[in-house]
Order: sequence, then structure tokens, then C-alpha cells
Amino acid sequence: MDLTENIKNNPTIFGKILRGEIPAETVYEDDMIYAFHDIEPRAKVHILVIPKKHIVCLRSTSPEDAEILGHLLVKVRDIAESVGLNETGFRIIANNGGDSGQEVPHLHFHILGGEKLAPLNG
Repeated sequence: MDLTENIKNNPTIFGKILRGEIPAETVYEDDMIYAFHDIEPRAKVHILVIPKKHIVCLRSTSPEDAEILGHLLVKVRDIAESVGLNETGFRIIANNGGDSGQEVPHLHFHILGGEKLAPLNG
């Protein structure tokens, strides 16, 4: 299935955003990923980065997804830098399944920063 068909058949809210059915405040976009501001931010800066290919979560990735996953992680760094987070630092989170708190069944990374974040226990 090509990417256009994949986006067309993506039933999630992220699919609707990728199709332009729901507006989003774009931070970055290329042919593989899309980044936008979260509408319910959990930090001063809260950006979501999603692959355009509908991948449910990290558990559902395959070796063929290595290129897009590598690209996504490199671009997380660039996106964080573009919004001024590289100097002070940022956190990335990728929830994986219901018990982790993943609410949208489409792989996404949260970039959080712009303020001092509470340390994670553990």
C-alpha cells in the first residue's frame, strides 16, 4: 500500500489531521513525518511527531519501518532545536499500548520542554 492510500485509510484522529479534515498547528512536515502542537499540552512546549505511515505502536513495527523510525528520531532533534529546546533540554515519550497511556492507536512521539520537567521515578 502506498503512503497516500495509507493516509486515506487511517481512521485515527491523526489520519484526519494528515488528510486536513482536522486543523493542526504545523511545526514541521516532510514526506515521511508530520509534527504539530498538541492541543492539550502537558508542558510549555508540547509537540507531537507522527509518521505519515499508519503504524499503531512500536510493538507493531517491522524491519521495513527502520528507515522511517530513524528519520523520525533524527527529526525530533531538529524539531526540538527549531523551537529552542536544544540548549535547555527536552523529553521525548512514545507510549506503547493501552497500559502505557497511549490514547491514539497511531505511533507518535511527544516532545516536551520549555520548562523544568519533573524527574521520572526510576
